[in-house]
This record gives sequence, structure tokens and C-alpha cells, in this order.
Amino acid sequence: MKRKLLLCLLLSVSMAAFSQGYRPMPDRERELDKKYTSGLFSQTDADYFDFETDPTTHSAIVYGNVLDWLQGRVAGLQVYTYRNTKIPVIRNRPAAIYVDEMRMDPGFLNVLPVADIALIKVMKTPTALLWGAPGGAIAIYTRHGGNEEEPAEEAAS
Repeated sequence: MKRKLLLCLLLSVSMAAFSQGYRPMPDRERELDKKYTSGLFSQTDADYFDFETDPTTHSAIVYGNVLDWLQGRVAGLQVYTYRNTKIPVIRNRPAAIYVDEMRMDPGFLNVLPVADIALIKVMKTPTALLWGAPGGAIAIYTRHGGNEEEPAEEAAS
């Protein structure tokens, strides 16, 4: 009887532990991923913040630095100030900052207007180690100009 009870308990605990890992990617995140990211940045295990269509991100405009807005919204992210520069730290390790998939110094975010940001993707996975960022990476994508379709020219007959 004890074995059956222990086996049931072990089975239910293991099912609960392993069912937490996979989360299907929502359609909007998949669309943003396809539109902005490429290569190693197109991994799906990340926190997405859509600044184009999500009304909950409009409050970020009042912040001088987008890292201040992200703090408290991303689990494990802390922002420290060192010599007037905000330094992102994820899970007690420094995180890399990429703007349009180019590595940037954290001080660059002081001059990047929040209104120009289209997407923020916070990656906390070990694959960020490939980029020399043990704490993960914060990828910031700016709005692309000229997204409107140009009118089709009529062919002269």
C-alpha cells in the first residue's frame, strides 16, 4: 500500500514539474519574431514586449531609460546604476544589450527614445552564452520607417 501511495505521489509531482516547461508561442509573438529577428535572435524562449500594438507598454514613454520600465516586469531582472549608467543584471549576472541585433553599451539606452522602440525581447536562456553574456540578452528593436505599401504604378499601354 505504501509503495502504491509513494508511486502515485511521485508520478503526480513529476507530471506537475515537467508540464510547466513548454509554452506554445502566441501568434502575435511569432509574427513579431518573423518581422524583426534573425539568426540566433529568433529563439522562442523569451519575454516579449510589443511596443507597436500593446496598450500596456504605452506607460514606458514617461521613463528616461527603458531599463527602468523593464525592471519589475521581467522576472530576475535588476537594474543597477554605476556612474550614471544603468546596468542590466539577470539572475545576478550581467546581461548584454543589443539594439537591432548589434551589441551596444548600456549607456546608449540613455539617448534612445522609448517612442522609437517597436519590440523588446528579453532572453534568459543559456544560449546567450554564445554572445558572451552569461546573464542573458536584452534585444531591442526600433521601429522601421516606410512600412506602408507603395502604390502600384500602372503600366503604360
